[in-house]
Amino acid sequence: MTTSHSAAVLAAGLVWLLSAAVVVPWLAAGESETIGGAECQTSCGGVDIPFPFGMGPHHCMLAPDFRITCEDVGNGVRKAPFLANFTNVEVLNISLDQGEAQVLNPISSYCYNATVQQWDEWTWDLSSTPYTFSNTANKFTVVGCRALAYIGNTKGNTSAMYQTGCVSMCFQGNMDLNACSGMGCCQTGIPKGLKYYHVWFDKRLNTSGIDDGTGGLVDPCSFAVLMDSSNNISSPEFNDSKNSPSEFNSSRGGKAPVVLDWSIGHDDCKTAVRNNPAGYACRSINSSCSDATSGRGYICKCNQGFEGNPYLPDGCKDIDECLDSKKYPCYGVCTNTYGSFACDCPRGSRGNASNAECQKDPFPLRARVLTGISVGLVVALIAFLSTEVLRNKENKKRQGYFEHHGGRMLSRILETDVNNIAFTLYHRKDLVKATRGFHKANVVGEGAHGTVYKAILDTATTVAVKRCKQIDKSRTDEFVQELVVLCRVSHPNIVRLLGCCLHFEAPMLVYEFVPNGTLRDLLHGSPRRRVTLPTRLRIAAETAEALAHLHSPPHPTLHGDVKPENILLGDGWVAKVSDFGCSTINDNEQVVPKGTLAYLDPEFLQDFQITEKTDVYSFGIVLIELLTGKNPQAKEWKNLTVMFQNRMRNGTLGDLLDADIVEEWSMGLIYEAAKLAIRCIAAPGKTRPDMRLVAKELRRFSDEMPESSEARVALEFEDRSRYSYTATEGETTGFSNLSALSTELAR
Repeated sequence: MTTSHSAAVLAAGLVWLLSAAVVVPWLAAGESETIGGAECQTSCGGVDIPFPFGMGPHHCMLAPDFRITCEDVGNGVRKAPFLANFTNVEVLNISLDQGEAQVLNPISSYCYNATVQQWDEWTWDLSSTPYTFSNTANKFTVVGCRALAYIGNTKGNTSAMYQTGCVSMCFQGNMDLNACSGMGCCQTGIPKGLKYYHVWFDKRLNTSGIDDGTGGLVDPCSFAVLMDSSNNISSPEFNDSKNSPSEFNSSRGGKAPVVLDWSIGHDDCKTAVRNNPAGYACRSINSSCSDATSGRGYICKCNQGFEGNPYLPDGCKDIDECLDSKKYPCYGVCTNTYGSFACDCPRGSRGNASNAECQKDPFPLRARVLTGISVGLVVALIAFLSTEVLRNKENKKRQGYFEHHGGRMLSRILETDVNNIAFTLYHRKDLVKATRGFHKANVVGEGAHGTVYKAILDTATTVAVKRCKQIDKSRTDEFVQELVVLCRVSHPNIVRLLGCCLHFEAPMLVYEFVPNGTLRDLLHGSPRRRVTLPTRLRIAAETAEALAHLHSPPHPTLHGDVKPENILLGDGWVAKVSDFGCSTINDNEQVVPKGTLAYLDPEFLQDFQITEKTDVYSFGIVLIELLTGKNPQAKEWKNLTVMFQNRMRNGTLGDLLDADIVEEWSMGLIYEAAKLAIRCIAAPGKTRPDMRLVAKELRRFSDEMPESSEARVALEFEDRSRYSYTATEGETTGFSNLSALSTELAR
């Protein structure tokens, strides 16, 4: 007689197809009730039923596929949990951490003897459910003599079909179910993601060839089942005389444990959070999501240091690792922390308390603390002393600069001066702050002997600070006396020296700030300006008056470097003489100037003697430059002086004059100014007029042709050139100043 039994488990069919769509409404319907609340039954027959599985009301489970029924299986003596959407599938264990459920699986059989053939095949379909047969925990197991059984997925498309099997042999009842290595028992694995399988036997291989007809020598039945490979094949009741295939089946009641992987939904973790945040199942804040290892979906796990149910709000609780020394060894003082624990050596010992026992500390904490404090104090003291030493050293160095530059002498002179000289000795920090640490953005000019910075003092006064490059160390006294002389100079056409700072390596000189550039900028700057004859005569007269004032008693001062670059233009384009680069205390002092060659008196190159006539010669060249508009420093006009004198003699001066000033009605005054210029550059020098006479003549010329207010306004609308030193080393004589520090003025 042949029978075929297909245990069509009521696998949820359409139920799982709808389950993913009903998870959110299912949860939403229960929002007014506590998910997995106290009214939910959490165990059955000694088996824990954790959420998302549940029994009772719908809010006790995550979705219908996780419903469990608790049924009587022993006439009121024993109850057992069953998967509600399957027929007679008893649950043995549910693991949240692994995402597994262990259930009972019917064992298929095939019995054959001389008169009877009987077989019981098994099919289980998990399609459209959240369950998958675990390929890591289960093996297809065949028990019997001369048995060949198969397991496979024989439905669906060709790519999803699969089939495997194993053969079990034995002789004279010699079986080894414990080893399950082919002698009465064999095992083989299954593929990942298996949701459907069918078990059948190859009926060509049976016990008829070795059966004696009575069933005494060989068990006529063979058995096959997909089961948990960690479960013993051999029954505990077996002994050597009763180790038979039928007892393998009967001792288990015709069923063997099998492990099902389960997961939530169809999406991986990222997709589930993004597409369905309301239905995201990992509710505990101390949980994390893991993609399912078998099939689709995801499972939730408590984070390290926590345990419990990640599918419930506040379901993952902190583990007190200190209570489980085997799992979390600590050979010192264990202190539980939220999500972790601390393992420290007891006081007075040290070492790695997590790996080995702590050793007594030869250097106890108290000693370490005292040592640390002592070392800290010593380090702090050393740092303080080092700072003080460096500060004192720096102060001494700065004081040394002050002494070297004649600061003490200058202080005494200023204190005893009855005329109350308006001269300030500035502090180093004031100038550093005013120039923003001598920042390059504050540089407004640089000459052969120093750099000029624009500075804003705390009083909001804008000044110019000259940072000199060198000083003749042998002439400190003369330098101080010269500063005193220069600070006493008070004239509207001379840049005023306001003070100095002597705490630097080279002195810092502070002057009034002159905003409108230099005479050279006015005459030769770009774009070219139109400068009228009255304006030129006024500037010449103001410059001559400034030089005449310098040459006057009681402290006659020689400029030594008169040129357009050293004639600054202030508010209203008023001329202000600056840069006393070669000035000297009296007319008997011999110096070597740094004057520009084009403006240098030829007689100086013979006797190296600066006199008032030296300044007169240089001014004469400036006056010629004002009349012609030609730059004597340019290569094409290097013989400008000779050309000017020749044109005066042959009456063709008009060809050399600047076109901006040539007017028929003004030529008479221009020729008078030209004659004065010729007298200023005459040789020998003693025949030249003094600056007082020159200033008087030029003032008369200027008064005869007064400058209109429109001319000055026109200059105001021109682009103002930024002040800058234009002299280069190639433009100077190459001689050095041997007398004193350059008091070149700033703009």
